[in-house]
Amino acid sequence: MKLAELSERSGVSTATIKYYLREGLLQPGRRITATQAEYSEEHLRRLRLVRALIQVAKIPVSTTREVLSALQDDSLDHNARLGTAVWALPHGPAQDEEDPATETARRRVDTLFERMGWLYSRASGATSPAYGMLVTAIVTLERLGYPCGIEDLEPHARAMDQLAVTDLDLVERYGGSPDEQVEAAVALTVLYEPVLLSLRRLAQAEESRRRFAGK
Repeated sequence: MKLAELSERSGVSTATIKYYLREGLLQPGRRITATQAEYSEEHLRRLRLVRALIQVAKIPVSTTREVLSALQDDSLDHNARLGTAVWALPHGPAQDEEDPATETARRRVDTLFERMGWLYSRASGATSPAYGMLVTAIVTLERLGYPCGIEDLEPHARAMDQLAVTDLDLVERYGGSPDEQVEAAVALTVLYEPVLLSLRRLAQAEESRRRFAGK
């Protein structure tokens, strides 16, 4: 397809596509004349991912480049490539290494993971930003006097365990090749988080109605 068709099918302007090409976020098309190139379905798929990251999730170009670089790292297996790409996404505040409450929260997280049978822990040498985010969130909850013990965290972790199955089923259904699946995992992580937040709040409203309406 020509640039105009790629723009029409993706909903991204030709000027923006040219910018993405200059920034290395989109691979050049196959040159057919000195001034024209031809683009494939792979370009369309990648362009939709870039649009989701930059235009929808408002992720900076530099961070988007890191995510795309992880997607293309053929030295990693499928699982590692998926994890590296998702970890490159923005994750909010990291844990404060100087805060003494951080170590207590880490021990709580590790205990929770052991109870869940999750293999990840800080001892494994992995560097997931989500681990640091969780630690920081627990520290904040404790400081503000809200319950955040193992018994409070475990029901949420078990719900997320089930949700992860649904998420990965969706990723496998969306993409056939490993490249497509990794791209889908990144896009759906970004695009589904507002869906999950909205559903959680709506479910809370429904449960509140069942428990408290008329009291």
